[in-house]
Amino acid sequence: MTAAIPVNESLPRTCVIGAGSSGIAAAKALYLAGVPFDCFERGSAIGGNWLFDNPNGLSACYETLEINTSCPRMAFSDFPMPDDYPPYARHDQVHAYFEKYVDYFGFRDKITFDTVVEEVTRDLGGGWLVRTRGPDRERVGRYDAVLVANGHHWDPRWPDCAYPGSFDGGQIHAHDYRSGDQLAGHDVLVIGAGNSAMDIAVEGSYRAKSVALSIRRGQRVLQKYLFGHPSDQITLPAWLPWWATALRLRIGAMTAGGLHKYGLPKPAHKPGQSHPVQSDQIRARIAAGRVTVRPGIERFDGDGVVFVDGNRAKADLIVWATGYKVTFPFLDPALAATDDNDLPLWKRTVHPDLPGLFFVGLMQPIGAVMPLAEAQGAWIAQTLSGRYALPPQGEVRRQMAKEHERNKRQFYASPRHTMEVDFDHYLWDLAREQARGQQRARPGRRRGPSRMRR
Repeated sequence: MTAAIPVNESLPRTCVIGAGSSGIAAAKALYLAGVPFDCFERGSAIGGNWLFDNPNGLSACYETLEINTSCPRMAFSDFPMPDDYPPYARHDQVHAYFEKYVDYFGFRDKITFDTVVEEVTRDLGGGWLVRTRGPDRERVGRYDAVLVANGHHWDPRWPDCAYPGSFDGGQIHAHDYRSGDQLAGHDVLVIGAGNSAMDIAVEGSYRAKSVALSIRRGQRVLQKYLFGHPSDQITLPAWLPWWATALRLRIGAMTAGGLHKYGLPKPAHKPGQSHPVQSDQIRARIAAGRVTVRPGIERFDGDGVVFVDGNRAKADLIVWATGYKVTFPFLDPALAATDDNDLPLWKRTVHPDLPGLFFVGLMQPIGAVMPLAEAQGAWIAQTLSGRYALPPQGEVRRQMAKEHERNKRQFYASPRHTMEVDFDHYLWDLAREQARGQQRARPGRRRGPSRMRR
């Protein structure tokens, strides 16, 4: 950008909560559309989860973290990642990319740092009241629209049940894991079967005295490369139904090979019925005897843990890689309840009962969230600028219920699957809806800003 984009003060005044990957994508879309907005970030830097030791205190980033989606598939559509990046970038490279993105499009001055959004409530006169706390003062601002982009990998989910017995060692959640230094010299038990659990177990296999990996439910672990190329770059037409994506994941699982021969439980679900897990090293580290696979926990036992198969493992450090809760501390749960992470939304963005409140990046895609958040931001900007009009509320509700039920059928029941979407199909479907909404917004029909200000 060579000049500032003029603000159109006649458009709905908007608030963006968070300056992580989803927040900056939404802010950029609003900026280019001339929508007046404020973006509040509780820390002193952008980047959210991708900034190691983020000053906001919420990042789960660890020293060896790298993306599970290849760079071309993770990048924003109008700002490619640098050519000299590896196929799967490190966390510091991703953060540097976000910094360049914000500076290239020139909206950094629209972000207010070191400011916590304390409360978002309805304004009786229409719109929303946003109470913030900054270094100098507390203030309340009125906005026609609020974009929630506070992320969903910051509030650790601990076990739902208390195991019998007592444990003498230390316990941390994967959210508090930063490097292998925390594992060095320990007998470590990692609990979980997701990407973080695999990464921590692999790192522990080089640094810890011993590593046990406790898995209650079997998972298929894919590899990042297929036939020498990043596996996610082998794509299918986006309009194909879910079974095509499930078939692609099944081929990837078959190529990678099952893990039951390494001691992992055989999955009870089919490929495509769970969020993909990737690890290029876990098989080798198990085969080398540096990671021992165990089933679920039966009880704690002082300086060790007894598993449901009767075996016991010595442990003085437990790492709970048990996922995250979806929470919005600034919203009354009566407005947006998230029991078991379940918050039905139309296109994972719009709640029909909350006009003017949008959610950005609140999804768990088969792929990267960044291009999807970018598409959501552009869609919301079109809505606020009057170039897109929502369908009738009854139609929104019908589509939302249908999509939600379809999602529940496609994935096994779990809090991690309540927000699952197919990357390519989501973008294709949203583009079609945008085209329909642009037709509805033509002169003579109700336009976006008037709907926001009712």
